Amino acid sequence: MHESLPTISILIPTLNAEKTLGECLTQISRQDYPKDKIEIIVADGGSTDGTIALASQFGAIVTPNPLKTGEAGKAAALKIANNELIALIDSDNYLPSPDWLSKMVQPFADPEIIGSEPLEYTYRPTDGLITRYCALLGMNDPICLFLGNYDRYCHLTGRWTDMPVRTEDKGAYYKLTLEKNAVPTIGANGTLIRRSLIADSVGDYLFDIDEIYGLMLRGCNKFAKVKIGIIHVFSGTVSTFIRKQKRRIRDYAYYQKLGVRKYPWDQMNVKGLLTFILYAAFWLPTFCQACRGYLKIRDKAWFFHPLACWLTLWVYGTSRIAQHLFGTKEMDRQHWTQQ
Repeated sequence: MHESLPTISILIPTLNAEKTLGECLTQISRQDYPKDKIEIIVADGGSTDGTIALASQFGAIVTPNPLKTGEAGKAAALKIANNELIALIDSDNYLPSPDWLSKMVQPFADPEIIGSEPLEYTYRPTDGLITRYCALLGMNDPICLFLGNYDRYCHLTGRWTDMPVRTEDKGAYYKLTLEKNAVPTIGANGTLIRRSLIADSVGDYLFDIDEIYGLMLRGCNKFAKVKIGIIHVFSGTVSTFIRKQKRRIRDYAYYQKLGVRKYPWDQMNVKGLLTFILYAAFWLPTFCQACRGYLKIRDKAWFFHPLACWLTLWVYGTSRIAQHLFGTKEMDRQHWTQQ
């Protein structure tokens, strides 16, 4: 049994990630998966805190990431990865159980499967408010709720996506057939992919969702959603939420301008986008959504939803205006921390 298990390279991009990296690596070290079949690669963007020391303490391979971004870090780590599968695990991702890796590799017994991803974000009542909100909503960006392209179980809708994805229940996981213009935002926070499928196509950046979309266009369109979760820790401050939303929209615009993005965000659900604008601007509809969520799981974190939507509308709107007036520039990461 041991010999038949695939080898795994865990890719972790970091930049001043000391606050979360220790727990991330601790949970990886507690996996019941054979240790000789795992390598951990930390691609660091120039941390000035204790990130490098932590990585070395857990026996991780450390490689430099001069371009600093998380996507560049994943690409840098991939370039030196040796194993059959790559696992895209961020420094703020915690594996919720010791058998997590064992469950995540099960779908790869099917040669058609190109990758696997946890079905949900693990909800823990003891986490911070924004972490709980994102776990309950099943996404880190509330605009995806309205576009319908989210990829984790949403306690508000009772679904893991609104995209018309063909799904076959395999017991421990769902086998998906992805089709053009119907690809959820899969690829991040605990996704496993066959290394051979992307090793030669990735340049300086690995945009996870873009790689899955690119594979789908090449006819590699069978993917697995494993019926487990992953913990994604989000800073509890509103200012960090704003900062991450700014990074999301500005990075997308910059790298789209460079021509390295593939996922068709420009073909998004226009009706859903307009609904988001109206709901976010007038607050009451998003408050009603929060109330619906609260009736399902009684957690006050739901009531961050109206503010999260309004802030997202404000950040995305002002960023678009600024890009139109002043052009698109790369975001400065000189003083960046991951929390």
